[in-house]
Amino acid sequence: MKSYRDLQVWQLGMEIARDVYRITATFPKHEAYALSNQLRRAAVSIPANIAEGHAKDSTRDFLPHLSITLGSAAELETELILAKDLGYAEAPTIDALLTRIDETGRMIRGLQRSLKQRLNAQHPNPPK
Repeated sequence: MKSYRDLQVWQLGMEIARDVYRITATFPKHEAYALSNQLRRAAVSIPANIAEGHAKDSTRDFLPHLSITLGSAAELETELILAKDLGYAEAPTIDALLTRIDETGRMIRGLQRSLKQRLNAQHPNPPK
């Protein structure tokens, strides 16, 4: 794999970020610098941290970025639930997005497991 853009999880993260931008464009104007901004930042953080981590020199450097990505996904879920509760977006729209965020989380955890296995295979007895 040559580029982070080849990762399905990055591609899904980009789709989620685009959808969040579309949804927040319909929010009340008074939310422009509040919940809307927070949603956008959390959404962009998902593919951005995947890209940044992939660009690092090693698998060991990639793993912390994936943890940050999971945190951003959890933040995004929480903020989307609040937006739905406040009536800023339709429930089916938010629920579909939450399903995709959940899928992204599963993919990230799978990638983490795979990278940890690769790391353990390369260094079976890490120094303490």
